[in-house]
Amino acid sequence: MVGFECSCHRRNDGRRLDLIAATGHDRFAAEDYARVRGLGVWTVRDGARWHRIERSPGRYDLSSLLPRVRAAREAGLQVIWDLCHYGWPDGLDIFRPEFVDRFADYARAVARLIAAETDDVPWYVPVNEISFWSWAGGEVGYFNPCATGRGFELKAQLARASLAAIDALWSVDSRARILHSDPAIHIEADPPQPGMRAAAEGHRRAQFQAWDMIAGRLWPQLGGDERCLDVVGLNYYPNNQWILDGPTIERGDPLYRPFREILREAWERYGRPLVIAETGAQDGHRHGWLRYVAGEVTAARREGIPVHGICLYPILDYPGWDDDRYCRSGLWGYPDPAGRREIHPPLAEELARQIARFQGEPELFQDQDPDALREDNQESEHAAF
Repeated sequence: MVGFECSCHRRNDGRRLDLIAATGHDRFAAEDYARVRGLGVWTVRDGARWHRIERSPGRYDLSSLLPRVRAAREAGLQVIWDLCHYGWPDGLDIFRPEFVDRFADYARAVARLIAAETDDVPWYVPVNEISFWSWAGGEVGYFNPCATGRGFELKAQLARASLAAIDALWSVDSRARILHSDPAIHIEADPPQPGMRAAAEGHRRAQFQAWDMIAGRLWPQLGGDERCLDVVGLNYYPNNQWILDGPTIERGDPLYRPFREILREAWERYGRPLVIAETGAQDGHRHGWLRYVAGEVTAARREGIPVHGICLYPILDYPGWDDDRYCRSGLWGYPDPAGRREIHPPLAEELARQIARFQGEPELFQDQDPDALREDNQESEHAAF
């Protein structure tokens, strides 16, 4: 898979970002999707922008989404639509019950559009990276809602909103599949003193809280249920392992945990199909990082861990959130006036190698009974799509 960066949050200085617009993907979606198909890729992550669709309470203008829905259909692409990638309409308090209600109504409006435009089984990410968002927006005030000390409260609210959206999506199309993406991390204590080890492990295990809420294992009063934890998406980047209150743990360090072990833990904990929902690196590290992640996924699959896809993310270079710097993270750069984008050859070559390697593997999402797929499959390691 490949993914289009679709963050649309407000920074702590009040400026709203819109990465779909900033990368030119809104103007050149058809060209972008055609390039993706030229790679031999059939599945993408893309985003609806809540703040553009619901410009006033309860009134939905889907004109910013419809051209991409149709362009993807014409290209023959399967799209996993992010409904809330950090941003929401102005004037709405994220901590209030109205946020949950309006998010569910917005999700239903998007689902009706998708149902009207395609007969394919729809795929959604209701709320992207609940864990990261609750830290960045609720604990340290990095971006909206720019709160501090309210991280767990925000996490619970985002889980509640996600669950309400799932119900809304299924009310439109009971076949809808749900991907829940969150960072997969590892934290170590150095020096490994008992108190520090316990603190590091507590921080590490917090990565599971949002998924546990969705599944009803934590704070069941939110309404979570195992059937709602449909597919578990792990977002994994070079900086996803670190020393508690310290620096990043680099690959090659004895403290670095192989990614295949992180995948195994997620599978053993949830028994749900897994995908790498985001992975990528910057500059000259792009192709080497993809090679590493693909190798670890291959090793995990050989151990019987059902990893069904890898999403190269983002597929387009983008302006940095904080300073508009040119972030060379993608396969393609900024568009010229005609929508042409310069390609990064080392990443293109590595991606082609990995696609060739995985040819002949089971397809990412085959048509099967969605109700059966939502059943808890902890007792079987052979539940496949």
